[in-house]
Amino acid sequence: MSNKDETKCINDQAIQMGYRSIDLFKCSHNLSSYLAFYFQNLFGFGHRLSETKAVAQLIQTFAQNKELKKGKQLHARLIRGGVLPCTFLSNHLLNLYSKCGEVDSTIKLFDRMSQRNTVSWTALIIGFAHNFRFEEALSSFCQMSVEGEIATQFALSSVLQACASLGAIQFGTQVHCLAVKCGFGCELFVGSNLTDMYSKCGELPDAWKVFEEMPYKDAVLWTSMIDGFVKNGDFKKALTAYNKMVTDDVFIDQHVLCSTLSACSALKASSFGKALHSTIVKFGFECETFIGNALTNMYSKSGDMKSASNVFQIHSGCINIVSLTAIIDGYVEMDQIEKALSTFVDLRGRGIKPNEFTFTSLIKACANQAKLEHGSQIHGQVVKFNFDRDPFVSSTLVDMYGKCGLLDHSIQLFDEIENPNDIAWNTLLGVFAQHGLGRNVIETFNGMIHRGLKPNEVTFINLLKGCSHAGMIDDGLNYFYSMEKTYGVVPKEEHYSCVIDLLGRSGKLKEAEDFINSMPFEPNAFGWCSFLGACKIHGDMERAKLAADKLMKLEPENSGAHVLLSNIYAKEKQWEDVRSLRKMIKDSNIDKLPGYSWVDIRNKTHVFGVDDWSHPQKKEIYEKLNSLLDQIKLIGYVPQTETVLIDMDDNLKEKLLHYHSERIAVAYSLLTCPAGMPIIVKKNLRVCRDCHSALKYISKVTERNIIVRDINRFHHFSNGSCSCGDYW
Repeated sequence: MSNKDETKCINDQAIQMGYRSIDLFKCSHNLSSYLAFYFQNLFGFGHRLSETKAVAQLIQTFAQNKELKKGKQLHARLIRGGVLPCTFLSNHLLNLYSKCGEVDSTIKLFDRMSQRNTVSWTALIIGFAHNFRFEEALSSFCQMSVEGEIATQFALSSVLQACASLGAIQFGTQVHCLAVKCGFGCELFVGSNLTDMYSKCGELPDAWKVFEEMPYKDAVLWTSMIDGFVKNGDFKKALTAYNKMVTDDVFIDQHVLCSTLSACSALKASSFGKALHSTIVKFGFECETFIGNALTNMYSKSGDMKSASNVFQIHSGCINIVSLTAIIDGYVEMDQIEKALSTFVDLRGRGIKPNEFTFTSLIKACANQAKLEHGSQIHGQVVKFNFDRDPFVSSTLVDMYGKCGLLDHSIQLFDEIENPNDIAWNTLLGVFAQHGLGRNVIETFNGMIHRGLKPNEVTFINLLKGCSHAGMIDDGLNYFYSMEKTYGVVPKEEHYSCVIDLLGRSGKLKEAEDFINSMPFEPNAFGWCSFLGACKIHGDMERAKLAADKLMKLEPENSGAHVLLSNIYAKEKQWEDVRSLRKMIKDSNIDKLPGYSWVDIRNKTHVFGVDDWSHPQKKEIYEKLNSLLDQIKLIGYVPQTETVLIDMDDNLKEKLLHYHSERIAVAYSLLTCPAGMPIIVKKNLRVCRDCHSALKYISKVTERNIIVRDINRFHHFSNGSCSCGDYW
């Protein structure tokens, strides 16, 4: 029977069954009737190539529409019809199962195939890669090579995606060589995945080399490269690449705009971001939810909360947890914790479930401002939504309790993390360092190494700070010089500054100066400030002048250098120099940072200054202060009037010391906090030596634990002693 006669016969039967033609019959929702009809004729007339193509086209349609059930029915009909699918149809079925996420069905079908070809292997590899079974994708690719099949660009691309996800750079490099050998080195699809693989594995120069070698660059390739710059923290290069992409007149899509907005967020480049916003509106992408989220995040990170809120309102129809978390994060960056918490309440009112990023941002805010009561409430919400086992949320909680002074809580939370990652270990290191517990820092570092975790830049900053605050000079220097040699971490400015602080704090000013002179670059502001502070403590006038001069050039608006130098002059009783320097500060309109302390009691913050403060219980606070002074003098406290670097009578100096802000905060806390409850005070400057002495005595006479967090570290006063061992 000819094809023409066959088609006429099928059409006649379709009309008899109530359809005007076979095409309408195919469009029928009664799939089982169609299949029974189709295969009756298919197998009746013989299994011809044209009919196989029709079945393949039908399978392809099911795959594109993710109609797994219909695809399985078709597969079953083929088997029931007594005809095992040929390799051609089996390959289409493999593709169907892969695209529908039925990887196990893909494997079963593949294993039962009597004959396989390159397409079969490619379909299997793609199925593994697209369904996050990356190791199996690599294994299948190796087996495909053993079987002698030549890799296609699609198989190579899928394997490269798997390598990127696994961080398997060595395997990926070998695949790159094979791609070049097979003639796919300049194929766009392969090139985009190579760029992405090298970028995600941190090999940005190799990614750029692949990118540059591509003879033609489309939007996908550009997006891969820009996204690579962003993920590797090379944000300026990401913006430069975007500008070049625009100059080359490459089509701009929403994906590349989203990646570039991420770079703007990191750089707080609001001007560039606003230009991107205009492009987004021009191309009609402003209604895309993920674009709205990226815009909200960009404006929030740039501190432009008004614009962030405007975008947020415009996209109110598609508000989700991502956009709300971006708003919260923006308020956190600006230290507006109340607004961040208010947004969280709004989020819950809308019935939107918070995620781990929401909680991480809120806990970070509580940590930065040592808001223990707020932080404890957020902790309760974390447990309620089952995020207490999330490693990132848990790490932030460890940090929050540490910064609020509750060291035992931090340790307990860390111990409850099942498999702490490097972030959790670094957080605990940071907590111990801030509390001046050098031995604990070293023990924690050793525990991290013992568990096979690789230390990074943050690890060594915390390690060096811990050694510095505990006076562990030899340990600190050994760790610094082992960074690159033993652990492959190249020291940066922050690490050099920590060593300057380590040497200077211990009085080794000559060694600190020699270290500065041997550095491969000039110290940053923190380094010079540390050196200047050490010179003040140890009375080295000449080196102090050098450090002050360097610091003033780096940060001319920072009053710290002027004040420290003034104090050094005062310590040497060079009052004319003091007056001259203070006049210069006044004439230059440099604002001196006023000292103040604060305590959080019953969800309210109480702030106290040295003399400019008001409080409804001011009278009772002064009475308590005077009572405490009488008590501590009886057990040995002697005011250290020499620490007041002002030309005045000793009686006035003693009075000035008596009303330092941290003492006022402690007195108020003793009046209001229940007996036995630890007192936690925060201060924006370094605790002076006299207050440090007084607080030790106060902890003894009141039988209270007093925790003071100053700008550098924590001091735990208990029963007449301090955790710092008088070294800070």
